[in-house]
Amino acid sequence: MTVDARLLARCELTYEFAAQQLRRLIETHPDRFPMYTVQGKWMHEGEAWTNWCEGFLGGQLWLLHEHTGNAYWRERAEHYSRLIEHRKTDRTVHDLGFLFWSTWKRWYDLTGDPAIEQVVIDAGRTLSLRFKERGRYLRSFVADESLFIDIMMNVGIIFYAAQRTNDPALLRIATEHCLTTRKRLVRGDGSTAHEGLFDLVTGEFIRQSTHQGWRDDSSWARGLCWALYGFGTVYGFTHDARYLQTAELCANFYIEHTPAHGVPPNDWDEPDPALPYESSAAAIAASGLLNLARLTGDPARSLHYRSYALRILETLTGPEFLAIDTPGWEGILKHGMYHQRKGLGVDESVMWGEYFFLEAVGKVLHGG
Repeated sequence: MTVDARLLARCELTYEFAAQQLRRLIETHPDRFPMYTVQGKWMHEGEAWTNWCEGFLGGQLWLLHEHTGNAYWRERAEHYSRLIEHRKTDRTVHDLGFLFWSTWKRWYDLTGDPAIEQVVIDAGRTLSLRFKERGRYLRSFVADESLFIDIMMNVGIIFYAAQRTNDPALLRIATEHCLTTRKRLVRGDGSTAHEGLFDLVTGEFIRQSTHQGWRDDSSWARGLCWALYGFGTVYGFTHDARYLQTAELCANFYIEHTPAHGVPPNDWDEPDPALPYESSAAAIAASGLLNLARLTGDPARSLHYRSYALRILETLTGPEFLAIDTPGWEGILKHGMYHQRKGLGVDESVMWGEYFFLEAVGKVLHGG
């Protein structure tokens, strides 16, 4: 489908504004990795909860280089990628896909350099070490008995490592994690739980839980968007129809339960939420839906997903969300949400929201 000229112009403006904001950030605060703003300002001493966002700044710099071809952005993207290379052996987080797919994988795709690819493969192998044989899942950073829906956005790096090295053990780990997540965290209506808890002795599934949603049986918006995008990514690796079915089930829930403008609240089930928007979830959904439009074999669904993704981006590139007309605001996309329960990054710019927003906008501009 043809993209409206007005939306294309807004997408171009978004990249121009992003370049201004990111240049100011990396030149004013070099080698820093902020996670969320406080009153629109990046640098503060707020809690991180866990270190999972260090790839998104470098990822945005790679996106700017891909869009502009400017050598400045490539040099800075390489620099910020190198700053996190040591994390390829980090066993304390479940987020190595977030760190390395947005940075080193983009770098490898540009160069074809096997030494760069090896960093991605090493990160995939490290992530696989979180696998719990009893329960058959990759454990979250929180505890051995904890499975997070977020890990669906990271497991792709294990599939990649498995396929590039022909390692059946890695492939088994990635596959079993996805099937466990599909069975335990994705509900029949396409909604998702944030967390699943397991008995460490028997591997038996105990119950669904949440750290960021309204309650254990509700649907936290960003978590569902991780599933929408993540299961689509895994389908791209495996061509296993079960994963495409799950991604589309989550996509349909998103579309059916979100207001017409395309931006959900933090949790769809929370009655009368104080804040109406979680823009980072919408950005993830837009990029994931554009992926699904390409992956699904049904032309009608493809058109539906792409049309809805463009609706989201029409909203996010508008004045309520794009910070271009908000004096002093240092982020790009307003009204994001990190951790409402902890009061972290509430109604602010958040680094993953910036990254997936630019990724989605870039797909529109470059026909992806």
